[in-house]
Amino acid sequence: MASMRTILILAAILLLLVAVPPFLGIAWQNALVNVLIASLFALAFNLLIGQAGLLSFGHAAYFGIGAFAALHLMIAVEDGFDFPTPLLPVAGAAAGLLVGIVAGYFATMRSGVYFALVTLAIAELFHSLAPHLQGVFGGESGVSSMRMPWQGIVFGSIIEVYYLTLGWVLICGLALWTYTRTPFGRLTLALRDNEQRVRFLGYDAHAAKVIVFAISAMFSGVAGALLAISNETANYSLFATDVSAQVVLQTFVGGSTVFFGPVVGAAAFTLFSFLVSDLTRSWVFYQGLIFVLVMLFAPTGIGGVVQFHARHRRQLDRSRLAGPYALALLGGLLIAG
Repeated sequence: MASMRTILILAAILLLLVAVPPFLGIAWQNALVNVLIASLFALAFNLLIGQAGLLSFGHAAYFGIGAFAALHLMIAVEDGFDFPTPLLPVAGAAAGLLVGIVAGYFATMRSGVYFALVTLAIAELFHSLAPHLQGVFGGESGVSSMRMPWQGIVFGSIIEVYYLTLGWVLICGLALWTYTRTPFGRLTLALRDNEQRVRFLGYDAHAAKVIVFAISAMFSGVAGALLAISNETANYSLFATDVSAQVVLQTFVGGSTVFFGPVVGAAAFTLFSFLVSDLTRSWVFYQGLIFVLVMLFAPTGIGGVVQFHARHRRQLDRSRLAGPYALALLGGLLIAG
């Protein structure tokens, strides 16, 4: 029954994602594109922290690499190279995978805080070098291109970009979920829980972590490529620390222990910035405040809280929960206001 209920909920959400956007304004359609991209980026990041227990502070490196790879392929298509526009994110996936293998090989030589610092250093390396590598990253102005028509689809409107993004996010999300159900996905959980025991069982823990890192970087590259297709431009700011920090916040607020938790966090933060950024310049402060409150009072994140309530709905005393939830709702409304 529980699995059937979950399937019905997911089907209803998918129906809304497909049917509602054409009736929204351009601003809301663009916001939903950003929600989808942030969701995929958070899911890819959570493959490291949620599955393997590896906290990366520099995942913007692979997000940015994917964006620039897609833009260079778009430029080649503009110049006459025959390549389907819907498959442009493949370039981001390939670039993210390649760079992820190299970076992951060195980063996973260490664990804990040292791993996090190495990943941060790699992202900062890209951020520092990108303005000086004109041929690859376009210098200060970045790289720009245009979406080219394919099979009668112009890709000139944001709604066409939305459905392209939705298709890729659904495929990649399903692939990541399937990965968690494979034997190697179970081994990834074992790496998180007890790496030493994995070594005793005869597995190469370092090689396994490199593979997980590379897969995470690959899907991050797809997310970056989708952003490049949407914006038709990118510059070195994609490698900045705040891009890496944003995905960390989204994942933990949404809940890294639940597969769809990062999607909840990404959607909440992206829509929050869309709605509140025009009302106040301090919207980043409120995002940080929300993160602190969630970590203090709901460390498993929004997804963890929802999962707990779903599993223990019959044992919960709803009369005792009404007060705290009303207070939380009031606080959310005050922050939004």
